[in-house]
Amino acid sequence: MDLSFTEEELAFQAEVREFLENNLPAEVKDRYQRGLHFDKEGQVRWQKILNEKGWMAPNWPKEYGGTGWTATQKYIFAQEMGRASAPPPMPFGVSMVGPVIYTFGNQEQKDYYLPRILNSDDWWCQGYSEPGSGSDLASLKTRADRDGDDYIVNGQKIWTSHAQHADMIFCLVRTDQDAKAQEGISFLLIDMKSPGITVRPIIGLDKEHTLNEVFFDDVRVPIANRVGEENKGWTYAKFLLGNERTSIARIAQSKLRVEHLHEIAASERVNGGLLNQDRDFMRKLTQIEVDLMALEYTELRMLSKIEKGEKLTAEPSLLKIKGSEIQQRLTELLVESLGMYGAAYESQAVREGRNDLNFAPDYAHGPMAEHLYLKAATIYGGSNEIQRNIISKMVLGL
Repeated sequence: MDLSFTEEELAFQAEVREFLENNLPAEVKDRYQRGLHFDKEGQVRWQKILNEKGWMAPNWPKEYGGTGWTATQKYIFAQEMGRASAPPPMPFGVSMVGPVIYTFGNQEQKDYYLPRILNSDDWWCQGYSEPGSGSDLASLKTRADRDGDDYIVNGQKIWTSHAQHADMIFCLVRTDQDAKAQEGISFLLIDMKSPGITVRPIIGLDKEHTLNEVFFDDVRVPIANRVGEENKGWTYAKFLLGNERTSIARIAQSKLRVEHLHEIAASERVNGGLLNQDRDFMRKLTQIEVDLMALEYTELRMLSKIEKGEKLTAEPSLLKIKGSEIQQRLTELLVESLGMYGAAYESQAVREGRNDLNFAPDYAHGPMAEHLYLKAATIYGGSNEIQRNIISKMVLGL
């Protein structure tokens, strides 16, 4: 595996770096750098900038609006995005439902939805998990019954990220009540403005409104909004989850957090000296760096396989497990590095409403919020325990 870049690739890297320096909005960069949840207006603005450049969906086929980049160029782009503190596009549209539509959808669905995803005209959320059906997703109960040219959908989804902002939801529903667990499931695209949909907020451990419950009460969904064949939705769901688990690794962002920790350690004082002189703290940071480097090489090996046209097996699960665990260790160490400043946590809404002085250093705003939110990283996208089961079956044959 040759890890050196060609002259053309180095020129591409310089082009990406220059574009990000000149076009990334400062307020969008600041929120992402701090680990705060996005502001929808700022995120849409940034995504439209990417789309205008033609860089919104590097992983899509060129015929649908992708870049036509090689795997190496995609890797360079992701690394430069992380280096510049540039948030990637929201994954639910461009990384999840978009590939399902262009792979399994009909021409009418491709023509309508794909341009709207690229231009951020539709904001998507994911209707997978239910009460009692999380990692055991095949046990879902939300049902869709045929009525003429429509399905009538009834049920509940939970932990639905950013549903309060969404225009559309891609949803797994049971269309055959008598079939076995992984059969009888269909994949529907549902307009969030449909009568009968109710969204209720779930306030997370970080005191922020990111998660939601979504209720469906006799919601009419045109059969034309079904992707692929009826009762074959589990196939499409597995395809989507493979894309999700790869993106969850967030290697570029973790490398940025490591750099940030070194900066903090060079300025914060503890026990009469600088934090970077504390052997226990630096041991933990160095171990994370070693593990992150190993994870990055695992990703590079995966990219090498893709370049050669080889089929992936358990690689997305490996990336998801190690990537999410490293994220949690990093944010925990960030909070530790702040000492008493990290403990005085307030939600974003409370902080913005205060008018008293804040004596904490500027970089103390964000790490605790991200640390609390990422407690879920080893659960969402398929819990790490489930990912280990997948690896044991696909690699070890257990």
